[in-house]
Amino acid sequence: MNAYVFPGQGAQFSGMGLDLYDNSEIAKELFDKANDILGFEITKIMFEGTADELKQTKVTQPAIFLHSVILSKVLGDRFKPDMVAGHSLGEFSALVANGTLQFEDALQLVSKRAMAMQKACELQPSTMAAVLGLEDQVVEEGCEATEGIVVAANYNCPGQLVISGEVEAIDRACEWMKEKGARRALVLPVGGAFHSPLMEPAREELAAAIEATNFAKPMCPIYQNVTTTAVTNPEEIKKNIIAQLTAPVKWTQSVQNMIKDGASSFTEVGPGKVLSGLVKKIDRSAETAIAQM
Repeated sequence: MNAYVFPGQGAQFSGMGLDLYDNSEIAKELFDKANDILGFEITKIMFEGTADELKQTKVTQPAIFLHSVILSKVLGDRFKPDMVAGHSLGEFSALVANGTLQFEDALQLVSKRAMAMQKACELQPSTMAAVLGLEDQVVEEGCEATEGIVVAANYNCPGQLVISGEVEAIDRACEWMKEKGARRALVLPVGGAFHSPLMEPAREELAAAIEATNFAKPMCPIYQNVTTTAVTNPEEIKKNIIAQLTAPVKWTQSVQNMIKDGASSFTEVGPGKVLSGLVKKIDRSAETAIAQM
């Protein structure tokens, strides 16, 4: 069975999507439509912008979404998923790829999500940190033992977790992790505490927009970050994608469940190859590929 996976924030790079725009009429049409929907020329920033310009929240999330979704459309008949999954933001790309969401609706939701997360970040100083070389259970224990808001946010692969929370609580938790033998506990250059209770204002704001959007029955299951299992019911998909903003991204468990359910190959669709690397770390025997136009 063919699994297709879609990356999240951090995969952006200057020049992303330009080859698609230059070589595919379908891509050109969708990029031009995206500029109209967003109300600014995101293509100019994607194709020519600096790393700093691409890091702007209102740009980053739609840019990665557009690169991923448009590439999947350009693949045409070669795009044949039996199951899909996306890492955080990538879940929206996956939902267009499997027919749950229309391109235009999903792009508007991604844009609203980015703005809502930005606002939540401004309400309270917060951050995230990568913890390497500890068991999941030890990291969870460290979060519970630390004063203040700090939670396990991304279960990326065995021995690689990201924690999220208040700035001071993250600093304290990193010290605790190092004392417990973490190979590294490193604060990340991000705008806020994604996938933590501090995103509650963003979750509330996005929930209304998601509830008002039509979710169709997908052509294949999505393995969602919140549940880690195959989901095909549109109402359940909605509920999970709303919960995703304040809940952890359980990527390790999702990939393990996809393999258990018959995934024999994983193709990463979008900028970068981070997810392919994580899949290999989760299961060395898994076949991985990067989608090319």
